[in-house]
Amino acid sequence: MSTISAPPVSRRWWALAVIAAAQFMVIMDTSIIGVALPKMQADLGFSPGNLSWVFNAYVVAFGGLLLLGGKLSDLIGARRIFAAGWAVLLGGSVVAGLAGGVGAELTGRAIQGIGAALIAPAALTLLMMLFGANPKELTKAIALYGAAAPAGGTAGVFLGGVITEYLSWPWVFFLNVPIALLALAATPYLMPRGTATKGSVDVLGALLVTAGLGVGVYAIVRAPEVGWSSAQTLLAGLAAVVLLGLFIALQARRRTPLMRLGIFTNPNLAAANVAQLLLGAAWVPMWFFLNLYLQQVLGLSAFPSGSALLPMTTFIMLGMIVVAPRLMNAIGPKRTLVTGMTVLTAGLILLSFLRSDGSFWVDVLPASLVAAAGMSLAFIPSLGLALSSARPEEGGLASGIVNTSYQIGSALGLAAITAVASSNGANQLGNLPALTNGYSAALIGAAVIAAAGAIATLVWLRTPKPAPIPTEAPVAQ
Repeated sequence: MSTISAPPVSRRWWALAVIAAAQFMVIMDTSIIGVALPKMQADLGFSPGNLSWVFNAYVVAFGGLLLLGGKLSDLIGARRIFAAGWAVLLGGSVVAGLAGGVGAELTGRAIQGIGAALIAPAALTLLMMLFGANPKELTKAIALYGAAAPAGGTAGVFLGGVITEYLSWPWVFFLNVPIALLALAATPYLMPRGTATKGSVDVLGALLVTAGLGVGVYAIVRAPEVGWSSAQTLLAGLAAVVLLGLFIALQARRRTPLMRLGIFTNPNLAAANVAQLLLGAAWVPMWFFLNLYLQQVLGLSAFPSGSALLPMTTFIMLGMIVVAPRLMNAIGPKRTLVTGMTVLTAGLILLSFLRSDGSFWVDVLPASLVAAAGMSLAFIPSLGLALSSARPEEGGLASGIVNTSYQIGSALGLAAITAVASSNGANQLGNLPALTNGYSAALIGAAVIAAAGAIATLVWLRTPKPAPIPTEAPVAQ
């Protein structure tokens, strides 16, 4: 086993900037294509039913392979996997941008998702290696890393609108190229070598979990169109359950599994991952339908609707960097997390009172800032607890699991809430009262998910025992 070779202290914060940029990029790539989809559909010949797979091809590959990315980080070394992920993301971006048809576009998006699945867990592992020895610095580092996620999501919508309106849709993918090249150049200089452990790669397990998650997302996405009780939905759902069941059975028998099932015997790690899953399932549908309300009901074009989300993003970033660490220090991570999920629930309920003749300043801005405050308070403690509750040698695995929880929660939550919205009128384009009613139902559904997260963490999460650290250090770890 090699030893950790960390960069000098003066370079650690520059390394964190690259790690935060990685989080920014992998989240931005889930949202930047939203505004460009209509032009992509016209140019590439997507059918209305297949268009959603421009999003799903990325998310399924990303979420399904995160465990493999985390395992590879532990076996091969986080720095190598981090660099490999950027190279794969770069290649996928070029393929997606140059695509001349449906197959090539979906292939490029899937390759991007594979790259993101390598980058995300390796980035978190590197963050723990750089700052894990100092709980006070670690809390700051996680806050900055966490703030990059909402910034990437909103920047994707904003930049997607700018690029689509003033350039052309391929540039939403080409934008990744210079950033990936800079990250590849900086990685050997800034990142620690890390450790390499002995073991084998469970390729079959990676294929089973990816296929199971992909089929499950497919079943939920298609259900509103073909019917929840249709043979197609039931068979796809059954296939997903069987594949994931085979994955769990395989992990229980493997000597070196992709995911050691015993890792979930730590109650805080399990509870923190449930919180991340429900947080993604509540937050992403809110962001998705709020953007639709701005464009389809209030009549804003792509650029103004992206700009309208900037106050919420700024509020989240300030909350994650300034407020959440101090609140965790004052009342502890559990209370901070429960408070955040509760405030998010309140914000989503307030947003559900949208009006068909409403305005951004009255119907959106105040309630969205409440929801943003809840998100900022919930994300940091749940992420920190998920990472710090694992064994040091399983840092990559813990990173992969927590990323998987959030991404799969986002995909499944969006699919389920979309079905709720459609059944309440969100599919009646041009009928503003019906659209508003559907979007309101979606936000209520998201509020129910956030409330479930608050209850689950209140009941399940244990207050961490104080560590033998100086009294001024945060309680987060």
